[in-house]
Amino acid sequence: MTSLVFMGTPEFSVPILSMLQEEGYSILAVVTQPDRPVGRKKVLTPTPVKKEALRLGLPVLQPEKLKGSQQMDEILAMQPDIIVTAAFGQILPKEILDAPEFGCLNVHASLLPAYRGGAPIHQAIIDGQNETGVTIMYMAQKLDAGDIISQKSIPIEDGDTTGILFEKLSIVGRDLLKETLPTILSRSNARVVQDENKVTFARNISREQERIDWNQSAKDIYNQVRGLNPWPVAYTTLREEAVKVWWGQPSQQHYTQPVGTVVELMGDRLVVQTGFEQAFEITELQPAGKKKMSAEEFLRGTGSKLQIGDQFQ
Repeated sequence: MTSLVFMGTPEFSVPILSMLQEEGYSILAVVTQPDRPVGRKKVLTPTPVKKEALRLGLPVLQPEKLKGSQQMDEILAMQPDIIVTAAFGQILPKEILDAPEFGCLNVHASLLPAYRGGAPIHQAIIDGQNETGVTIMYMAQKLDAGDIISQKSIPIEDGDTTGILFEKLSIVGRDLLKETLPTILSRSNARVVQDENKVTFARNISREQERIDWNQSAKDIYNQVRGLNPWPVAYTTLREEAVKVWWGQPSQQHYTQPVGTVVELMGDRLVVQTGFEQAFEITELQPAGKKKMSAEEFLRGTGSKLQIGDQFQ
């Protein structure tokens, strides 16, 4: 029976771990990030992968940093045949990369060499791409630069958010790994070197990327809003207070006010001037210190004093 160590952290990785257990691989350990404080009350919360590993009765390791840790020594002592990672969140040290007979594999949520890095799903939507996918690859010391073993593409639908696409790609990754692993173990798999001339990056989302620039086109703002939904969520400011914009869509109407100006209040939406004489209709938002609400709720309550001509920054 093939032995492996699995490394992963978010919900994306859970179906992949479950599949490996169901397929009968001997999972020696599951490595995931440490429990972190979550929410306003800062409740110490295990990762989704840890929850699933405990449900499956698998041993869990949670190093703050893998390199040089006691947990690294434990993994090396296990002598796994193969290591599988999926959105683990740490770069593996060379000692780990060199250890397994069949190498270290990564399930990466983009069509490499496009979108190396920690936020490939967010970035593909923000950039307005109409296709993405999953790559199974050998891991190298350089981030997401290893040889490609297999890939599967799917369309990005116009209404897809990062949350929706996470779920879709998690299943694609699960199924692609299930198909690919036997070819690796029989040493019959493909191995394609990445074209460095086609490399693009999707680094972790910065606070600056979350802020809406109303000079952009309405379509670009729409892509930003859905690319940052449900986390970390796009935001703007109104009267110097942050307002998260959870959802909306480009308006069919054209306007010529200064960008960021509220040009219409329509009961269930507020319409804001964007660049290129376009506008964006906000339908779901979250004022500072409040819960997420519909634009209709906002205009009846917290935002009841909002007027045409007011300015989002």
